[in-house]
Amino acid sequence: MQKFAAQTKKCGKIIGFVPTMGYLHQGHLSLARQAKKDADIVIMSIFVNPAQFGPKDDFKKYPRNLKQDCRLAKKAGVDIIFYPAANEMYPENYQTCVEVVELSKPLCGRSRPGHFKGVTTVVVKLFNIVKPDIAYFGQKDAQQAVIIKQMVSDLNMDLKIKVMPIIREPGGLAASSRNAYFSSSQRKDALVLKKALQEAVLMIKSDEKYEKNIIKAMKNIINSVSSSMIDYIAIADAKTLKPAKHLKGDILIALAVKIGKTRLIDNVQVHI
Repeated sequence: MQKFAAQTKKCGKIIGFVPTMGYLHQGHLSLARQAKKDADIVIMSIFVNPAQFGPKDDFKKYPRNLKQDCRLAKKAGVDIIFYPAANEMYPENYQTCVEVVELSKPLCGRSRPGHFKGVTTVVVKLFNIVKPDIAYFGQKDAQQAVIIKQMVSDLNMDLKIKVMPIIREPGGLAASSRNAYFSSSQRKDALVLKKALQEAVLMIKSDEKYEKNIIKAMKNIINSVSSSMIDYIAIADAKTLKPAKHLKGDILIALAVKIGKTRLIDNVQVHI
């Protein structure tokens, strides 16, 4: 992969890169289609990264289907799939980690300690292997996107990060590989995440000044579904991820909720 990437760059071609954990959905494919518009060569990695899963997470049961992924990726315009083994990415005696310290603490960082250290470490490794000019991430993973941008800036990496809009299924559920876990009734229940976010936006546009009132309304909507369990609801500055005490500027409204045993994240950004 490194040799191919180096030769491609030597020829003056632009590499667009879409890092994934596979089990591709329309969100992933939208990134690939954008990369096809921007770049000469589109590379997609498929690697279920063990370093970003905690001991209670779903690493072993995380959905995988390489044959289907290859078919979908090719149709979306991907030229090459990079599919490394875990012992290639983390060989014996591997010792190095990369961490964006402060941005990794709030939101998902509270309930998933070490998660973002695993993400940033593997993304740095993938960038060093694939050597992209542009890398594509989805807005659904809003905190991850902010962290990756900060890392690229801090480490003077010579590439551009493009964050693309959330792709939603009919009804409004954000596309996610973990949606495969749902029964039909759970999939219906999961629509409360979108409903709660819509209510938050409506309240802000109606000149609601207090984040506590917005969060309370969102909790009421989500708790109306018996299968739900809220991890967090946060209203934060979209760049710093610090709590937005004053609802001004670019605001991120983010949440993480379990529907049954499946943890989902979603968010919306508003400018006030």
